[in-house]
Amino acid sequence: MTRLLNAASDFVAEALDGFVALHSDRVARVDGGVVRADGVSDGQVAVVVGGGSGHYPAFAGVVGPGLAAGAVCGQIFTSPSAGQAYRVARAAQSGAGVLFSYGNYAGDVLHFGQAQERLRAEGVDARTVLVTDDIASAPADAIEKRRGIAGDFVVFKIAGAAAERGWTLDEVERVARVANGRTRSLGVAFGGCTFPGAAEPLFTVPDGMMSIGLGIHGEPGIRDVPSCTADELATHLLDPLLADVPPERGDRAVVLVNGLGTVKYEELFILYRAVAQRLTAEGVTIVEPEAGELVTSLDMAGASVTLLWLTPELESLWTDAADSPAYRKGAVAPRRGPGRRVELAARTHAAPDASEESRAAAGVALELLRAAQSTLHAHADELGRIDAYAGDGDHGVGMTRGIDAAVAAAVATRHAGLAATLAAAGDAWSEEAGGTSGALWGAALHAIGGALDAAPHTTTGAAVAARAALDRIVALGGARPGDKTMVDALVPYVERLEDAAAHDAPPAQALADAADAATAAAAATSELAPRLGRARPLAAKSIGHPDAGATSLALITTAISTTVAEGALA
Repeated sequence: MTRLLNAASDFVAEALDGFVALHSDRVARVDGGVVRADGVSDGQVAVVVGGGSGHYPAFAGVVGPGLAAGAVCGQIFTSPSAGQAYRVARAAQSGAGVLFSYGNYAGDVLHFGQAQERLRAEGVDARTVLVTDDIASAPADAIEKRRGIAGDFVVFKIAGAAAERGWTLDEVERVARVANGRTRSLGVAFGGCTFPGAAEPLFTVPDGMMSIGLGIHGEPGIRDVPSCTADELATHLLDPLLADVPPERGDRAVVLVNGLGTVKYEELFILYRAVAQRLTAEGVTIVEPEAGELVTSLDMAGASVTLLWLTPELESLWTDAADSPAYRKGAVAPRRGPGRRVELAARTHAAPDASEESRAAAGVALELLRAAQSTLHAHADELGRIDAYAGDGDHGVGMTRGIDAAVAAAVATRHAGLAATLAAAGDAWSEEAGGTSGALWGAALHAIGGALDAAPHTTTGAAVAARAALDRIVALGGARPGDKTMVDALVPYVERLEDAAAHDAPPAQALADAADAATAAAAATSELAPRLGRARPLAAKSIGHPDAGATSLALITTAISTTVAEGALA
């Protein structure tokens, strides 16, 4: 567990501040993460990596020559927001474009994708290479669905080396894709990790067992097997890795034996010994291997093995020099020219005053947001517990962080009317919560505000707003009923509201009936297996437990209907 902290909510920010103070000659703090202190050379591609915190040295520790130009650092195990990714990329880039690279997780894809769109709209060429190395998370014929674990480091190193050589964005993107396509990883957990401030780990492994196929966000493995010797564990990990290889794999490979947090270096050396003996016996030549902590998971007791099957080009790039706070290889050549960083404008913008009617509507929206805030705080622990069955257990924390930010933004902007207030609330929710739910709830508030600005408070208005939110969530996240997401609760909620509007039902009764439908649908998700997101690789462990996102949505709709019934819309 984490013992050195002040407030759990300040853990990431204070850790980054300390990291930058320690390495002020190498990195500089920006709003959302860190960049190289002296920037990158003019005309050099900026490789920007990132994700949730809790994985050091990933991501801030690999910012430096031969590696990344910047790192976006979200909350613990939570994807950073689109705003954070945009601001770090803006600060890191020097005119040759940006390559984002990060693990293939839904929240990261949503937020980094939005940042990429914003950069492109401003004339900055931005591309993305997702890391998909974890063979436990999807079969070989669905490799694009795999998540990124320790293979993150491999792709970052290859892309960073190419950028340092002065290659174009096309070439840096190409070789990063080649590296990802030739990287495979598999891990094992002996015990779960614990969030800062929490008393219990996200999961436990039964005595005498170990969990194969772990994730790096506190997700347990996909199967438990009896504990064994290091040599036997090497077999457990290498047999699947050697059966899942890229076409024309070759006989030269990089090996990474990665510690997840509490497995010590001497233990990793013993595991590497067994791995090296097996690969050598298989005729594989190992090139510049690594054993240590490269992509961790807080204090998780676990390890992983990564294989990068080399081409001559990849081998040349892998052996290039690199120099960052957490990783050094060879001697980095002097920079080719001066660098620069873009100074960013403030996050917030002044909003004009609106009509009295629209300000009144914004006041109502604020009261409903406060109702949602109360219920989310009251159920935060429950939501985290539900999420931990097949996820990382942070849903309650993320939702409370998001709604708190949304309420604060709504208070500050209610004079600007309903649409502007909900837009500001949505931006704040997405910014502070990060993660998939942060992106989706932020987008939903935007959609509701756009659909309802100064509209009368009727059942028809509520149905229109709910439909707008549903359409935006589906368009952004891609979920459909049956995927075991918040959409499973939102669809019946919208349909019940639309039916009530068609029959001229009073708003209070319509909202109550719709909330009941959402609550029943959320409970019914316990029978479903997840088909999207981090929970998908752990589908069997999820069955029997409701979806956390659907549950939180049902709680919010119930809080809204109760508030309306008590006269908040009078």
